[in-house]
Amino acid sequence: MSERLAQSLRSAAHAHAASARTEPPTDPADLRLNLAELLQLHGDSSTAVVLMLMALLTVVPIAGAGTVLSLGILVIAWGWARGRDSVDLPDRLGALSLNERWTGRCLHGLAWVYERANRWLRPRWLVLSHGATRWGWGVWIALMAGVIFLPLPLGNVLPSMSLILLSLGWMFRDGMALAVSALTGCAALAYTASLAHLLVQLVDRARGWLPI
Repeated sequence: MSERLAQSLRSAAHAHAASARTEPPTDPADLRLNLAELLQLHGDSSTAVVLMLMALLTVVPIAGAGTVLSLGILVIAWGWARGRDSVDLPDRLGALSLNERWTGRCLHGLAWVYERANRWLRPRWLVLSHGATRWGWGVWIALMAGVIFLPLPLGNVLPSMSLILLSLGWMFRDGMALAVSALTGCAALAYTASLAHLLVQLVDRARGWLPI
């Protein structure tokens, strides 16, 4: 599955680059790819695929993307916990688009992820991907969405990686990937807690300087 997806995404990336070089469109928007079109390239609307795509896009430098996508990830968390294997994107979320440069980068990046996943991931530690654990992973997804929602410097990177690993681990039934996802998410929580602690210290010092 992942090998075919990688080939499909590589082909789409090359076609996109060729169109940009040989037939520049009158409207730059014609070279943009939105979330709905990116999902169509997968030929699958499974919850895990949608979660991975949304997690990947949270680290793309688009103003407000992390905030909007974190809300969508919360919706996915609810469906995940309830055992839903498919999700329909709202029109506004599906219309979220990348610019020309990031369209190509996203296609190549996803192809790279699937190529590596095909080499490294396999069914193991199946207890972590058992259906009975879905509610727990649903809570975890919601927790990572909360971290992504916070306006922290580089705060989206670790929770996004956690969700990508979770998605791939669930698709391949690879419990080791799920365990690494949990560890990465714990690092994200530790990073968030350290920044919050630093902020509290700065506020306390500022109060000492103010003539109150």
